[in-house]
Amino acid sequence: MTSANPQRIIDGDGHVVEDIAAILGHMPREYVGRSFSEARGKSPFPPIDHLHSANRHYTPEGAFAVVGPEGWEDFLQDVRIDATVLYTSAGLAFGKIVSRDWAVELARAYNNWIHETYVARSPRFQAMGLLPLQEPRAAAEELRRMVEELGLCGGMLPSTGANMPHLGSERYWPLYQEAERLGCALGIHGGGHEGMLMDDLTPYAPVNALGHPMGQMIGFAGIIFNGVLDKFPGLRIGFLEAGCAWLLTCLERFTGSWASHVQYDPRDRFLKLDDNMNMTDYICRHVDEDRIFVGVEGDELSIAEAVRVVGNKPFLFSSDYPHEVDAATCKHELQELRDNDELNDDDKDAILFRNAQRFYRLGEGAAQGARG
Repeated sequence: MTSANPQRIIDGDGHVVEDIAAILGHMPREYVGRSFSEARGKSPFPPIDHLHSANRHYTPEGAFAVVGPEGWEDFLQDVRIDATVLYTSAGLAFGKIVSRDWAVELARAYNNWIHETYVARSPRFQAMGLLPLQEPRAAAEELRRMVEELGLCGGMLPSTGANMPHLGSERYWPLYQEAERLGCALGIHGGGHEGMLMDDLTPYAPVNALGHPMGQMIGFAGIIFNGVLDKFPGLRIGFLEAGCAWLLTCLERFTGSWASHVQYDPRDRFLKLDDNMNMTDYICRHVDEDRIFVGVEGDELSIAEAVRVVGNKPFLFSSDYPHEVDAATCKHELQELRDNDELNDDDKDAILFRNAQRFYRLGEGAAQGARG
């Protein structure tokens, strides 16, 4: 099948640059100016990790631009992207917050801010909110509020955190149950790379290269082997900003390891495979049923092989703007995807548009801006 309009694009993973003063304006008065860092004029969010700071390296010209809604609109128009789904930048460290009360209030403040600043401004701006995973029942309540009252697409789960169990833990089942009921998306996103046996690794480039896929593989393993997708059959989960090669590694390693290490499970806590089904079959079934989605940037060496193995349904284009990219970089990545002769037109249309539309359940109104 070939799409009638293969040029339509939804960006499945863009990022905001937080307006800290505006977010603090949504916090309860008794919290403002009361944290050690914020009292010194800094952010109410924790630092992502020590690896990002106290270091100097060169980044591409135009990368990490400080943009607001107007800058984002210029970017979408320049690159001819119809709509974007926005994730946090500072909140990638949200899992490191220890105070449960602080996490609950900061999540509410951020979600109110992104709705007010972006989502209410234009249907081309969609967003994933922050969830206080430190208190899973509060996270479920906030997910309900952000989806039903604020119109967000769903919530982000950080792949790492100071006091987080793995994402397959029963601790998070109230959140997964609510996401299933709401029919909304959950997106897992990395950013903090400490605690992965790289705490003294230099230079920074390999930390960035390995940290994202390592975090996603661990989160994916917890979800898959603890049977989360079977316990909550309406749940849709995306794994962002790590490319697609990690998925192939998981398929290969999970299949061999489960065949030789089947868990004794007297309490039915873990996944169950049907007769004659291996782990690759199991994961591909959930891909085909729209349960698993994977963000890609378009220039991955392994993208054609990943499509060959699991089909084109899980992969969604992600700009990552304005982090390591600018408009010129993004255009180049899109052109590499369009020029990839190992992918057919249907594959490209799925990656550029259909999969993000399906994962986030975006209506037509969210994807008309660049063509209007």
